[in-house]
Amino acid sequence: MKFGIEFVPNMKYYELEYYVKLAEDSGFEYTWITDHYNNRNVYAMLAVLALKTNKIKLGPGVTNPYHISPALTASAIATINELSGGRAVLGIGAGDKVTFERIGISWEKPLKRMREAVEIIRALHAGKPVKYEGEIFKMNGAKLDFKAGSIPIYIGAQGPKMLQLAAELGDGVLINASHPRDFEAAKENIEAGLSKAGKSKEEFDVVAYASMSVDKDRDKARNAARIVVAFIVAGSPEVIFERHGISMEDVNKVREALNNAFTKGDWAGVGKAVTDEMIDCFSISGTPEDVIERIKELSKAGVTQVVAGSPIGPDKKKSIQLIGKEIIPAFS
Repeated sequence: MKFGIEFVPNMKYYELEYYVKLAEDSGFEYTWITDHYNNRNVYAMLAVLALKTNKIKLGPGVTNPYHISPALTASAIATINELSGGRAVLGIGAGDKVTFERIGISWEKPLKRMREAVEIIRALHAGKPVKYEGEIFKMNGAKLDFKAGSIPIYIGAQGPKMLQLAAELGDGVLINASHPRDFEAAKENIEAGLSKAGKSKEEFDVVAYASMSVDKDRDKARNAARIVVAFIVAGSPEVIFERHGISMEDVNKVREALNNAFTKGDWAGVGKAVTDEMIDCFSISGTPEDVIERIKELSKAGVTQVVAGSPIGPDKKKSIQLIGKEIIPAFS
């Protein structure tokens, strides 16, 4: 089992540097930095991290082929690879429809766009002039003027077709899920994509991009996850709730509580609306022993990397150190 950690660049560069260095020193192998228009630029922050760390792999988790050309993505991540001495990884997904609407981008043909973007990025990283006549992207002799090196590409996926595409084209798949049931459901599509590409399971990284909250005090850990879990619940499709046996009545209570939080500032109400069952299904939360047990279950379901996503714990520094001291060694 490999371990990664996710950070949002909504903090100053030196704060992000501090946490990523702490993660590196604590034994994390990957750090994934979110790419969002309203936070600090992901590649600027990755450049700082590339120069200030020594061994941790780093990349966007995830960028998308809508607000940036695949040619620019290829150049940006290749630059990070050079700065870091070959430690870059590229996380790329189809993005978030609601976010795109806010910045005036139409979320159209995500599967086609993802396939073309990944094919172009790989071709540019190969170092030869690229002629590409796609439905969405066209390249007429584009070429990078420096060596990109070997950069693994991880594709963010949830639905059946995107999971198949990720397995076919990617070196790994990033799945926003925390429960083994979700990975059991994804297995068939991942295997179909690997089979189409003639790849084995051993050469493919299945990543649980999970909400995690760890503390010696179980209640503190689980309470720290409530707001994050509420957002996951609010944005999940009905099929997910059916899979986990969560009633739509409870789901609607969470959605209503979030609306009240945005309009009236009642965030305490959000925490109350989130059930224990939701915390179990949509996060990995509790003591180190609880987290180890869940990761063992994820491993049996085919997961090969676990990413500690927001909130990480009630005290970020202590939780990172706790994961490094008690959880990562349990799988080494």
